[in-house]
Amino acid sequence: MNTIPRPTNRGNREGFTLVELLVVIAIIGVLVGLLLPAVQAAREAARRMSCSNNFKQIGLAIHNYHSAYNQLPQNMSGTDARGTGDNSKNNALLLSWLVGVTPFIEQQAIWEQITNGVDAEGDQYQPMGPAPWYGGFQPWALDIPAFRCPSDPGVGLPSLGRTNYACSLGDNPRMTHSGGKNRTDYYDWNGTAAWPGWNAVQDLAARTTSDLANVPAWVRGSNRGMFWSRHVTKFRDVLDGLSNTVAAGEMATSVGQKELIAEVASGAHYSSLFTPKKCQDLADPTRPQFYPSTQNVLTGNQSRGSRWADGRWVFSAIHTVLPPNSATCTTGGDNGQGISSMSSRHQGGAHVLMGDGAVKFITDSIEAGDANADPVQKGEKSPYGLWGSLGTRASREIISEEF
Repeated sequence: MNTIPRPTNRGNREGFTLVELLVVIAIIGVLVGLLLPAVQAAREAARRMSCSNNFKQIGLAIHNYHSAYNQLPQNMSGTDARGTGDNSKNNALLLSWLVGVTPFIEQQAIWEQITNGVDAEGDQYQPMGPAPWYGGFQPWALDIPAFRCPSDPGVGLPSLGRTNYACSLGDNPRMTHSGGKNRTDYYDWNGTAAWPGWNAVQDLAARTTSDLANVPAWVRGSNRGMFWSRHVTKFRDVLDGLSNTVAAGEMATSVGQKELIAEVASGAHYSSLFTPKKCQDLADPTRPQFYPSTQNVLTGNQSRGSRWADGRWVFSAIHTVLPPNSATCTTGGDNGQGISSMSSRHQGGAHVLMGDGAVKFITDSIEAGDANADPVQKGEKSPYGLWGSLGTRASREIISEEF
């Protein structure tokens, strides 16, 4: 028996109306909008953790280096072949502390290329490599992941291999550029205008024999950090305690936007070394996170952190003078005297590596004393507060608060 099909009730058909679909799409859009900041925050938290882990590995490498050689990896060391006129045969005793760290962070292949003077393409250079600005030597042009913070977007030319980790030279910028030594192993006069009682235009011939005799004392008194360029330092020199002394800090690298945290203001007056606030005052008052368009900054592979193998403070060292994410300034180019402030792409501060290997996050608001004060030396209390005292290795200052 044939059955008659029942008529379809179009009003009971399953599905969504156009209005319902639009409502669902709108709800999804709102949820995505709410979730995106959380996703971005989670990504930055992961990058920050990775950055901290990199620094932790560098700290472990420093301790392993000290166990092997009974000293810290020396900043601004290497070999010297002056007078050749050939950068491939002359690294000018400018190699950074990071060069010695490479075999202790599982970069043995790079270390062997450097020590043998032969890069991966078979080109021959002097053992320990050429000048650190010589881009033809492959190791100098490499971005080594262990030396990079994942939060920093700076990459590629005109920089060579970049670094975001810089050794601490302490709370006094005077004569820390080369540790007071030139390439023939005696104390030079570069930047002597930063010393008390000497005028910026004073002629070398006017300096007396007694002045010359006082130079080593001034230099020793000024270089108060855990690292002292062109000098050997050891854990036993850190009388303030390894857990109370900054060994290294972060530095942001340039992306060509005249950012305060990532650029080096050039042409600063020598007086900026006496009163750090003059370095701060170089920032644009209307946009304090940037330098004004009229302010010269170091560019190309002279920019901040743009040569991981170069030990000069522009590239791989910081001072505990101005708080994190403050201005950085130099009296000249990469050979100038100046103040190198710690900085990072993390929100509100930057990582530091303490002498005992601990990694801590220092906020921009850390107590940093009086930026109008002149630097001190010879064991005097740092005028730059808790931040300055954390940078000195043997001033016997008591750290009585959390940081």
